[in-house]
Amino acid sequence: MRKPESMRALEDLGRTRLSENFFLRDFLHSEIAAFYGISNVPDDPALAIAAGTKLCEELLEPLQRHFGRLHIRSGYRSRAVNEFGNRNKLNCSTNAASAADHIWDMRDAGGCMGATACIVVPWVWDRRDRLDGWQSLAWWIHDTLPYASLCFFPKLWAMNIQWHECPARRIASYAEPKGLLTKQGMGNHSGSHAEHYRGFPDFRR
Repeated sequence: MRKPESMRALEDLGRTRLSENFFLRDFLHSEIAAFYGISNVPDDPALAIAAGTKLCEELLEPLQRHFGRLHIRSGYRSRAVNEFGNRNKLNCSTNAASAADHIWDMRDAGGCMGATACIVVPWVWDRRDRLDGWQSLAWWIHDTLPYASLCFFPKLWAMNIQWHECPARRIASYAEPKGLLTKQGMGNHSGSHAEHYRGFPDFRR
């Protein structure tokens, strides 16, 4: 599949359905791209679609089915957009670090495919005063879904949620309390963490 070379071709690409409720166009908006006039179009559409489909089917669809409508903050980044964001300190990692992450159409150094989206779960944010912090959602995802990594942020408890062929199963946060919540090898990594998300709706598979 070739990179789109016209507006019509990009329009058609955006109509690609990744899962029941998500289309590729949902993930192509970028404030960096819009403000600075940089193309945020996949160089390898087939790889972007393959990785994005896994992200949507295995992580975003179950989340939306369980908690209701998700808010997508950001998703796919082209190499040009990500490199510009990194160079200008706009909260983007290097392209090498973002491969199989926000750069869906670039395999990582190990040859693995992956995709990340930054999302907000309004159901959780709206109940923040009665929940056990952002960790409640983190532990629910950890116990329930095949995520690769999670990273939480202070505003709206937004999180980067990643699907990856070789999942690290690592959770970190810039929201208080900052730092690493869990990773493989830590004592809190295995077992049930249901005490942290009491009151969540029953999971519908």
